[in-house]
Amino acid sequence: MPRDITLLWALRSPCSFKCPQCYFGELDDHKEELPEGPGVLSHIPVRDIDYAAMDAFANTLADSPVERVVLAGGEPLDWLPTLSLIKTIKESGCQVVVATNGVPLTRPGIAQRLVALGVDGVSVSLDSTDPAVNDQMRPSRSGRAGYREVLAGVRTLLNLRGSAAGPRVGIYTVVYRSRPQEITGVARLAGELGVDYYVPQPVSLPPGHKLFDELCHTLDDVPAVADQLDRLQNDPGGLVLPDADYLRQFVASIATQDSGRVADCYGGAQLFFIQPDGSLWDCPSDRRIAATAPSEQRSIVGADARTLFADRPPCTDCSHFSRDCVNMGPLVLGMPRFLARGAS
Repeated sequence: MPRDITLLWALRSPCSFKCPQCYFGELDDHKEELPEGPGVLSHIPVRDIDYAAMDAFANTLADSPVERVVLAGGEPLDWLPTLSLIKTIKESGCQVVVATNGVPLTRPGIAQRLVALGVDGVSVSLDSTDPAVNDQMRPSRSGRAGYREVLAGVRTLLNLRGSAAGPRVGIYTVVYRSRPQEITGVARLAGELGVDYYVPQPVSLPPGHKLFDELCHTLDDVPAVADQLDRLQNDPGGLVLPDADYLRQFVASIATQDSGRVADCYGGAQLFFIQPDGSLWDCPSDRRIAATAPSEQRSIVGADARTLFADRPPCTDCSHFSRDCVNMGPLVLGMPRFLARGAS
């Protein structure tokens, strides 16, 4: 059985940051009324499955078609059982990539354990080279962590890794319409830090979101973004970047507010999304999830990965496009290049 599936697994709902564009929504709003509906997420963890259910599923990954598991959240490294789950997943023969805000890497033993467990990649979020701007877009709930702690976490991990094969370390940047210069600015900073790969991403918010007009690109923003992406591609500064197709898709996705279409989509064929409540979806696109019939909704609870993905016809002409579709590309198509030692 070929191993060609990437699982994006949002392990737990809580996060110590309160990014305004987060797809989990706003905690304060949800304290008043918890959102309902398929695929709806919240930082309040009342629906999160327990560790035993996660571990049971992870123990079925061996001899399954799953090649890679990307652990996200919430913040996965704020939950210590994540380290035990990583051990189980690695023992199954899967690659493991951890998507983190970076701050937990400064805590005693966390980065060291990731190295010891043989984690393949660690992707850290950073949106600006300006500490004040970054901490405005990625504010911590306590007010005691931010830009400087993120950089300290990256340096800690790189120092502990030393000359070892892994983990490969990358930075992801969400690009806001008012700050296209961060595309090349954060790339330069990433190169100076000594990280391995770098991914700029378009903001993905539903059109009705209160920050949509402020943060999301329009057709008028295309020239400035395209110029920055061209500069990045021409001078990557030693960083491994997503391929040229991804950069073109970035520009194409911000050139329209319409739903668009995705030809030869890998959602439901090579990519699946697991929510903290155990729900399994073909991809994280809210439009795709909303279009999933109740009879087709699945869960990893009590499931076996060796049979769960047996029937996975490709989504060859998906009409449920969102900018999230573009953001998923590096997880499936880019990650083999990001994780290859000596890639450039």
